[in-house]
Amino acid sequence: MRLVIREDYDGVSEYIAQYIKHRIIEFNPTPEHPFVIGLPTGSSPIGVYKRLVQYYKNGELSFKNVISFNMDEYVSIPRDHPESYHSFMWNNLFKHIDILPENAHVLDGNAPDLEHECQKYEEKIAAVGGIELFLGGIGPDGHIAFNEPGSSLSSRTRIKTLAYETIIANSRFFGGDVNKVPKLALTVGVATVMDAREVIVLITGAHKALALAKCIEEGLNHMWTVSAIQLHPRGMIVCDEDATLELHVKTVRYFKSIEKVHELLI
Repeated sequence: MRLVIREDYDGVSEYIAQYIKHRIIEFNPTPEHPFVIGLPTGSSPIGVYKRLVQYYKNGELSFKNVISFNMDEYVSIPRDHPESYHSFMWNNLFKHIDILPENAHVLDGNAPDLEHECQKYEEKIAAVGGIELFLGGIGPDGHIAFNEPGSSLSSRTRIKTLAYETIIANSRFFGGDVNKVPKLALTVGVATVMDAREVIVLITGAHKALALAKCIEEGLNHMWTVSAIQLHPRGMIVCDEDATLELHVKTVRYFKSIEKVHELLI
């Protein structure tokens, strides 16, 4: 597992956006051999999405042969609700790039049979050969997607009851009113994410420092679901300096030294 430390949120966003751009270009996707990417929502990836949009506008990157699968969606809010993840992805990424609408997959939180919707999602991922790269963010309690503390590390796409801490954290998107935040969501499972051939997790801010420390310096733990990345053969965490505040000094120095050697090799 790699830990890449950048100075601030902008540095983290720039690093990840550049990395994704180079991975897509090197993959050289075609209609018969598309690049399949998993994408998150929330405030964390906005900086990455802005840069990917700019690469497209500059003619540096095309998404025409890219297939995306989003991590999650709220249950029972309209698809066009300003806080639905359909709306989030449309407003922050999809409407600004050349991805084909049929290639941008987001779970349907209003499906008549939610369990069947989750099963179909897993089948769609399998049908395109699996996910090449999954980008994720985490909550302060270390959850990835909506896999709250206590989630099975072998979980698949399913219906999930949100933890109260998550509802409080997300209430900022609903005018600060926790009563307006949906209590259920559809989410990919931990195993769904970890089945991707490469996983990148974006972690910024001092409020996520404890989660990063639990993930990096302690063992695999279903109470900190992001820790599953420890088992991934191509897992990478990109964080800012603030997120390292709970790490031991020797841990930070170690990973910085590894990254210095990596940059020299490149």
